[in-house]
Amino acid sequence: MSYYSAYPHRTICDVIEELRKCYETRNFSSALGLAEEIQSMGNRMEAALSDKADVESWTKKRKEMSKEMKKLNEEIEILEEKKTKLEKNK
Repeated sequence: MSYYSAYPHRTICDVIEELRKCYETRNFSSALGLAEEIQSMGNRMEAALSDKADVESWTKKRKEMSKEMKKLNEEIEILEEKKTKLEKNK
């Protein structure tokens, strides 16, 4: 049975720790690649935060529009009833 995790196998902290090891050993051959990996992970985190804010604002807007639509549908029903009464009186 395989286990699925929603978390990445490597975190930014893991990559930074590797970068520290590069400094300790004074072997900077992989430092640029690690910096790019950190940048990539940071960009994904920022995008996810932005998406979350968008979802929250759209959810709020959907609720407001839902209330407005319900109110308009009630008004339509009232107007249709009035129209029906007028047609019967003719």
